[in-house]
Amino acid sequence: MATQCVTKVQLCLSCENLLDKDVGSKSDPLCVLLMNASGTQWFEVDRTERIKNCLNPKFSKRFQVDYYFEIVQTLKFGIYDIDNKTIDLSDDDFLGEFECTLGQIVSSKKVTRPLMLKNKKPAGKGTITIEAEELKDNRVVFFEAEARKLDNKDFFGKSDPYLEFYRQTSDGKWQLAHRTEVIKNNLNPVWRPFKIPLQALCGGDLKNSVKVECYDYDDDGSHDLIGIFQTNVERLCEAKRGSPAEFDCVNEKKKSKKKNYKNSGVVSVKECRIEREYSFLDYIMGGCQLNFTVGIDFTGSNGDPRSPNSLHYISPNGVNEYLTAIWSVGFVIQDYDADKMFPAFGFGAQIPPSWQVSHEFALNFNPASPFCSGVQGIVDAYRQCLPQVKLYGPTNFSPIINHVARFAAVATQQKTASQYFVLLIITDGVITDLDETRSAIVNASKLPMSIIIVGVGAADFSAMEFLDGDNGVLRSPTGEPAIRDIVQFVPFRKFQNAPKEALAQSVLAEVPQQVVSYFNTMKLHPPNDVGSKSS
Repeated sequence: MATQCVTKVQLCLSCENLLDKDVGSKSDPLCVLLMNASGTQWFEVDRTERIKNCLNPKFSKRFQVDYYFEIVQTLKFGIYDIDNKTIDLSDDDFLGEFECTLGQIVSSKKVTRPLMLKNKKPAGKGTITIEAEELKDNRVVFFEAEARKLDNKDFFGKSDPYLEFYRQTSDGKWQLAHRTEVIKNNLNPVWRPFKIPLQALCGGDLKNSVKVECYDYDDDGSHDLIGIFQTNVERLCEAKRGSPAEFDCVNEKKKSKKKNYKNSGVVSVKECRIEREYSFLDYIMGGCQLNFTVGIDFTGSNGDPRSPNSLHYISPNGVNEYLTAIWSVGFVIQDYDADKMFPAFGFGAQIPPSWQVSHEFALNFNPASPFCSGVQGIVDAYRQCLPQVKLYGPTNFSPIINHVARFAAVATQQKTASQYFVLLIITDGVITDLDETRSAIVNASKLPMSIIIVGVGAADFSAMEFLDGDNGVLRSPTGEPAIRDIVQFVPFRKFQNAPKEALAQSVLAEVPQQVVSYFNTMKLHPPNDVGSKSS
């Protein structure tokens, strides 16, 4: 039985007196949240935005964490000075960290602590403040906003405006809820549509005051205030297409000096509406099934299964890297599949009776019903299949991706979020049909489907890293972009000495967000959602 998540907790972060690591300017901080719930292995949960030239940052991106009463969830907040575009933080300056449990934050509600260096000494006078809030509201406010005739704050060129939205807390203070993008060199900016969680914007009360500040962005961090207005969500939601809600941006300093001062520009909210945005648990608890499929690499580069050097060699205690990957990922996912019947395929082997090479053969040699009962059924089918096939090649991924995609495409005909497909491919490395696989992934990105690739052995996995779109959008050979990142790749060797849960937690980390982004984009409700009937 999967542990029940008690509640969702939102963490709001700010820092003061950070170390200054940049020559000629100030640090550009970002906060990364790591969690540890099982001993030694840390997993990245999320990152905030990077704030340029600032030693006292207030981060607008909030962390959402599932809070389990019965698990000690250790959190580590790491602050880094980001001066490049790589995802990897090892090449960025470390500004300090703070470690505690989620329980400590929740019981205190607000924690301010000194940041520490890796050697456990204080990181100068740097502190971090974390405020926790229980998330009971999954409504989101969608905005379309523009402005006109904003004051020009730049001598050369025009202002570079952006908006900041603040909610008023119970003690009357203002807390940053959202920061829009910067529109360069434009006094009549049109911002891209954006959304703010209702809880973050007004604490769920539509009459609560909301303050909006308009600034001219400066690279050195000394942003100039253009103007401010106050309103509430109720008033904002009066905005409809063709009938915007308009607000004078007022700069009190300028107003006090100028006799005929009217405003420093007008912010026009073209559309503002409240919608419910479902979480992963909403979908899972609302009847969405995760369908798990496994694809196993039987190419010759794995080595003769009878040789102890082979990746398919089953050791005297009954394991190899393929089996460990199947067990650890399947063990987590099986809780979300009602019938626990999992299709399992092999690719890259010559199979009986014709000994033709196949790139999608059923492990149980029954193409009409390739299902295995539970994770144990996949393991049994793999063991029985291994001595009956001849390892061959090449290493083609696209047939098995397209196979699962066909089922995912059929599922889209049901107009609810009833099914999502997760394909686990376990491979020893170099992929042969890279172009066809790129096309297959781009096509699958439009479907309710995620792909997990676990690389076993010591091969060069750079092609796999390329398919995992973390470093940029994956494109098909014709240039068509994937509409979302659906591939997660991890090398097994990274987890060889880690606890058994570590591999699964790492490869499955992105799946909940992939499920949510697909169903939310397609505006699909959970099948058993009572609220969707009225919304």
